[in-house]
Order: sequence, then structure tokens, then C-alpha cells
Amino acid sequence: MKVLITDDDSLVCSALKTILESYNDVEVCAAGHSGGEAYELYKTHIPDICLLDIRMEGMSGLEAAENILTENPEARILFLTTFSDDEYIIKALKIGAKGYLLKQDYETIYPALKSVMEGQSVFGSDIIARIPGLLGSSQSVFDYQRAGLSAKEGEIISLVAEGYSNKEIADSIFLSEGTVRNYLSTILEKLQLRDRTQLAVFYYKNRF
Repeated sequence: MKVLITDDDSLVCSALKTILESYNDVEVCAAGHSGGEAYELYKTHIPDICLLDIRMEGMSGLEAAENILTENPEARILFLTTFSDDEYIIKALKIGAKGYLLKQDYETIYPALKSVMEGQSVFGSDIIARIPGLLGSSQSVFDYQRAGLSAKEGEIISLVAEGYSNKEIADSIFLSEGTVRNYLSTILEKLQLRDRTQLAVFYYKNRF
């Protein structure tokens, strides 16, 4: 997989490049140090995943990600930052980032990249647990019928919002992973959403 790294600390970029390229299936195609560089490097290299810091001089990582996703809706953006500010997490969710990791354990980055490539979101259980409060939803019931969904589709959405993988959903409701994938494709098409992250946001914003 081709990975673009952007961090305003050149030592962090070098460390990430060394760590990631120790895996045979990772190529760090470029490294930048600002949001503006991330945006330009993305257009040049079209990486599989863009690994972005948030606070950088000039254009922030969040601004760069929003610009990239506006022009490339299928882009896989994974934030890697020391900051767990609520406003940053909310923005990352709303623009459609694939993940939000904290710079605490670099050993988790490669597994996170693999998960993103497999279509999963990697916000971490601690962040997922904060989503209801962050999005200001105090109600406890998701009205799937009001959203034009079947009961089974509503159940799958709730599990996605809780951070379940396709396999975990399949095991939980006794379906095959293929059937779960088909359900998710149908749900995303019905709701005109791009990915699992936007689906989780939709769930928490539409609890009635």
C-alpha cells in the first residue's frame, strides 16, 4: 500500500517512514510537513492512505483532508495526532476520515492502516464511546423506519456505530460476512453516505 505521511515534525516523519517501511507491503511514497503540502502531494502521488497530523502551520490537517475529500471522495484519510480535542474528533467524523489515532503507541499504526485498507474505520473504542456526547444526541432510540430502513438494517447500523467489524457483526446477528457487506452497501446507497464513519455519524445524529 502507498502511504503519504504529513507531520510538521521532520523527526516524526522519519520515524514513521522507518517503522512503516519495515513492513514489506508498505511504501511511503512521500512525506510533507504542512496541510498545504499534504494536499499537493496527494494530487501528485494518489496514495492508498494519507496519514495526517492535525495541528500544522498554515493549512491544518483537517483543512487539507476536507480539500482532498472534496476532490477525491474515495480518499482514505487517517489522522495521527497527540490531540484528542472534541472539536477535532467531530470535524474528522463529519468530513469522512477513516480513522483518528493518538500518538501513544506507534505499533498500532500498521494494523490500523491494514484495517482502513479493508474498509474499516479505526477511531478506537475510547473515541467511539465519546461520539454520542460529541454529536449532542441524548435520545436512546434510533428510528430506522423514519429513515426508510428495515429493522435488520437498523440493527446493523447500530453495530457499525458501536465500532463492530463486519466479522463481529456477522457473528453477533448470525449472518455471513458477505451478507453483512451486502447489507452495508445497500444501506450506504439508501442513505447516500460514503462509508462506515459517515454511517456512524448518521446513526448518532438521527436518534429520536
